[in-house]
Amino acid sequence: MQWFFRKIADFCDTGSGGTPSRRKADLYYGGDIPWIKSGELNDSVLFKTDETITNKGLKESSAKLVPAGSILIAMYGATVGKTALLGINATSNQAICNIQPNPEIIENKFLWYFLKSNIKELLQKRVGGAQPNISQQIIKEIKTPIPPISEQRRIVEILEQADRLRNFRTDADAKAQRILPTLFIQMFGDPATNPMGWDTVLFNEVVEIGTQLVDPNQPKFLDLPHIGGEHIEKETGRILSPPLVRDSNLLSNKFKFSSDHILLSKIRPYLNKVAYPRFYGVCSADIYPLRPIKNNVTHWYLVSLLKTQAFLDYAKAHSDRLRIPKLNKAQLGAFKFPLPDPHLMVAFDERVEKIISVENFRFALQEKIETLYQVILYRAFNGDLTASWREAHIKELLQEMELQAKALAS
Repeated sequence: MQWFFRKIADFCDTGSGGTPSRRKADLYYGGDIPWIKSGELNDSVLFKTDETITNKGLKESSAKLVPAGSILIAMYGATVGKTALLGINATSNQAICNIQPNPEIIENKFLWYFLKSNIKELLQKRVGGAQPNISQQIIKEIKTPIPPISEQRRIVEILEQADRLRNFRTDADAKAQRILPTLFIQMFGDPATNPMGWDTVLFNEVVEIGTQLVDPNQPKFLDLPHIGGEHIEKETGRILSPPLVRDSNLLSNKFKFSSDHILLSKIRPYLNKVAYPRFYGVCSADIYPLRPIKNNVTHWYLVSLLKTQAFLDYAKAHSDRLRIPKLNKAQLGAFKFPLPDPHLMVAFDERVEKIISVENFRFALQEKIETLYQVILYRAFNGDLTASWREAHIKELLQEMELQAKALAS
């Protein structure tokens, strides 16, 4: 028994959203209608949004209300290719494609899992220059396997079980993310209130903010890694498989950085993308390479400071722009924060190094779990995962396929 393969356009409705004008923020924002930005998609079920809009904002913009159960894909931006399954009725900006499957033909969760398993292939079809994108047309042309509905549900059931095991990793990540902020507050106090009474300094007094742009296509840079905003995982700061410069087709100048630099994404700073690579490379001009001046501040103190709520609140308040929130160099340099005793900062860095070594071991185990999960996904969508189950239910499945064929032909 062979599965049907059809383009998404054959059995799904698709669309995109819009952004109400920020010039009328008091009229268009802060209502009861959830509004999603592409940066909020993280391959999970989405129930909450960072912002909401009003009925007036909905009516007077190209935003459209999308029903719960729809599948979302980021078409461009730092999170291009990220997905979500919509758990609520919501609207989105224009960078998101929404997909509404025909339930007589395909289960929304089955299609969602399929799209997540094929995201690398989808990203290879990106078009454009500095900010490649996936068009809605590219998404509509994706060919999808369509097993009988019962088999789709069986596959989803197995994948959800596997996902629950993977979520132990998510829980572990969440707990790990609380360790360093807690240690930071215990040793130095909240920088927003400075309860220990440390002297305060401006950021640019103790930190060099990189401004030296280079042509990355010079021979000496070609075999160095290129880090864009999409290669820094939010919250954790992990570096996500950056390509070499020679493989990146770079068209504009970039910042160079050394093993002594910390990288801070200045685009949408509320995403909390701070990395300490400890190798040489080049990075996007939308990332600040930061380096302590004369060891006035230690590296892990600086990384942890940039992840505090005090800094995130400051960055968010100073990065409002009509299109893309961005923290400029002057705003970053003017951030005022407590500068603790140097010996205490060194002690903090030593403790962090021990924590990081444990974290690296845990990440290695997580990568093995992820590899096993990808094997399960592959087997799910080539038919291997449910082959025995299919043989035991062949009669019912053939009947379902007849109904699906009629629905596809209608």
